[in-house]
Amino acid sequence: VQLQASGGGLVQAGGSLLLSCAASGSIFSPDAMGWYRQAPGLERELVAVITSDGAIKYEGSVEGRFTISGDGGENTVYLQMNSLKPEDTAVYYCMSQYQGMDYWGKGTQVTVSS
Repeated sequence: VQLQASGGGLVQAGGSLLLSCAASGSIFSPDAMGWYRQAPGLERELVAVITSDGAIKYEGSVEGRFTISGDGGENTVYLQMNSLKPEDTAVYYCMSQYQGMDYWGKGTQVTVSS
């Protein structure tokens, strides 16, 4: 399984970014897709995840600002990030789960300037 993410970049505080991630290489649809992030010196943490039955979970600090959505037919997941804060600065990783196994894409840098 390969995951191709795009959409990171530099934005001022209060701005918005849209991350996209497309999965390929599996004959199965993903059980879940989501986004994690890792800031320097910190552990990787869950940002948001969406399951195949539509259940969604957000990390507390992003709830109300970020929206995860999926296009199951295309095995694509999006993360709309609004009202960005400097503390959202991190490398964002796309994750996809198939048959109980997790797959990761290369990270995309999101930098929010104050």
